[in-house]
Amino acid sequence: MTTQRRLPRWSELRPLVRTRRPELNATKRRLDRALTIADLRTIARRRTPKAPFDYTDGAAEGEVTLNRARSLFHRLQFNPSILRDVSKVDPSTTILGRPSAYPFAFAPTGFTRMMQHEGEPAVARVAQRTGIPYALSTMGTTSIEDVAAAAPEADKWFQLYVWTDRAAGKDLMDRSLAAGYTTLVLTVDVPVAGARLRDVRNGMTIPPSLTPKTILDMGMHPAWWLNLLTTEPLTFASLSDWPGTVAELINHMFDPTVTFDDLAWMREEWPGSLVVKGIQNVDDARKVVDLGVDGLVISNHGGRQLDRAPVPLQLLPQVVDAVGDRAEVYIDTGVMTGADIVAACALGARAVLVGRAYLYGLMAGGERGVQRAVEILGSEITRTMQLLGAADVGELRPEHVTLPAVPF
Repeated sequence: MTTQRRLPRWSELRPLVRTRRPELNATKRRLDRALTIADLRTIARRRTPKAPFDYTDGAAEGEVTLNRARSLFHRLQFNPSILRDVSKVDPSTTILGRPSAYPFAFAPTGFTRMMQHEGEPAVARVAQRTGIPYALSTMGTTSIEDVAAAAPEADKWFQLYVWTDRAAGKDLMDRSLAAGYTTLVLTVDVPVAGARLRDVRNGMTIPPSLTPKTILDMGMHPAWWLNLLTTEPLTFASLSDWPGTVAELINHMFDPTVTFDDLAWMREEWPGSLVVKGIQNVDDARKVVDLGVDGLVISNHGGRQLDRAPVPLQLLPQVVDAVGDRAEVYIDTGVMTGADIVAACALGARAVLVGRAYLYGLMAGGERGVQRAVEILGSEITRTMQLLGAADVGELRPEHVTLPAVPF
């Protein structure tokens, strides 16, 4: 049988024609194409020189820890509850007694203005606008006071490493308190620097050095270099500058003799909320809670310290069982989707600290890129909760998640 054909009428074609005004803003056009954090990572890699991108993207040694963390998020199983009213979903929660629009916070990240010139102030402004906490790193490239001025209404945390110069650490605590930071985050998993091989191979220094290799890179990323060289020099939260590598800086300044006695001293000195970041076993979780901390982060430093360290999501249920309601429990590492955040909350985390995800957004498009990262994570959180049958974060339960019997 022969199919009869004819030319379509315009009246039939007209409803199918979709036209819209072209987006003239290149940054918005670029970010609108990003539907996932992985998309932002792809854009960031294209726009950023290799050394700062790899500093953000990489991990220690063979990067086994980071890959395992992401693998576990990929392989877990969600178990939806049906016939629940999820017409309205509330993804908000409280973190350390203060409201947060979502169950995640911006993790502390070092050298943020080196990744993209807008740096920490841009991230803090997005946190303020969104209504989530932001943690400034000791190794940040904007001062404590300047971040406070950029986002005066944000819930600001300060992340502290213990230095060999204890007086300098005490000064940072005093400055943070005076500037209105609510929470001190003591990071305890960096007695020495991990072997971050990408940084070694790239000759990564702070600030980036002008070498034949980096000059060649200028030709491939002229906008990045122009922004670096024509904006204010990198101003560190805690030091003036450093001519060597990140690992050399850590080994020079950080104190490998820190013990639980130092944590007890900080609990006495710091009147605000106190969080310990870098917990990697149940016994240490109990010890820091016994010393009066308000929260703890199960963390392997994003896989950037000890390779083949415990994966936080796998350890989470045991730590939650051990500390009960005596302290809030958070995790980090390997988080690339809002579904990852929902899974962690279901297994008992009060919130998740997100680092690389927002840095990919920053490198992809500055402050607007960070905002885009929040939009992506927020929509994924809301949609995942609806599909699981949870109308608010408090309805997420361990039964909603099954971890694989063989985790990796």
